Amino acid sequence: MVLQFLLVISIILQFFAVGVAIKLTKVTKYNFSWILLTIGFIVMAIRLLVEILPYVSNFQPQELGEIMVWSGVIMSLAFAIGVFMIQRIFKYMKRVEDSRRLTEKMFLNAIIQTEEKERKRFAKDLHDGLGPLLSTVKMSVSSLAQLEHDKVSEEIVKNTEMVINEAIKSLKEISDNLSPHVLDNFGLLRALRNFSNKINTTKAIHIKIDSNLGDERFDTNVEVVLYRVVCELINNTIKHAKAKKIEIRLTKEEKNLTIAYKDNGKGFNKTKLLEHPGSGMGFSNIFSRINSLKGEIHVESEPGKGTLVIIKVKTEDE
Repeated sequence: MVLQFLLVISIILQFFAVGVAIKLTKVTKYNFSWILLTIGFIVMAIRLLVEILPYVSNFQPQELGEIMVWSGVIMSLAFAIGVFMIQRIFKYMKRVEDSRRLTEKMFLNAIIQTEEKERKRFAKDLHDGLGPLLSTVKMSVSSLAQLEHDKVSEEIVKNTEMVINEAIKSLKEISDNLSPHVLDNFGLLRALRNFSNKINTTKAIHIKIDSNLGDERFDTNVEVVLYRVVCELINNTIKHAKAKKIEIRLTKEEKNLTIAYKDNGKGFNKTKLLEHPGSGMGFSNIFSRINSLKGEIHVESEPGKGTLVIIKVKTEDE
């Protein structure tokens, strides 16, 4: 009785497997190896069905004679050849995955390049459009300052001149942040030092940068992405971490460029960040940018213990 029950269960499972195999045939693009495996499952199901007949009728499998033997041969050959050829399915899946990753990388790169083009265009429009206008106003106010005025008028002219100077300075800073010429002309390290020095002058936080890069240059896309990522990390620290110190180390070893970013701020819940990378602090954008370079990013942080971010990217395509 137990044997009959187990045989029935095995037949049910076998026919279920046949159904799944047939359904997956279309998914595998009618791959020949999967068709052979499906045939093997079908023959096995039929053989199991024949074997249960003696329990429910007077039929004996031996009556089929050579048919049972040939079915066993067909089943064995179908499984053997199918398993041998199934590597084609895995190769096909690998090609699909590689194609997906390449498409994703191209899509991310297109977004980043478009973003950078818009930054440069906007910075140029500000510099070439608004810059000359402010310079002209400054010249006019400077000429006006040479004339004689009463105390009230003189104070107004001085304040106006001061405001214009601040506007020109702010315009230059905004234009430089949108499209830093230092990054284009001198590279990643100089651009980060220049950005950090501006922040250090505020005395609100101290940024220390160590590196063995020297004047070495990298692919434009690599430099732009890493510059934006480090600037985003610095802005996160300033806005959220309440830190007093940031340490950044850039290291080049063979074909890998590693950035170690560390602050002594209040830290955050790392688990929450990894589960919901788009929940805040700009990390979703950071992860996307690093992924576009096929790089690695590792974040370590705990409440009250600061934040450590390790970024590693390849500087040369393999």
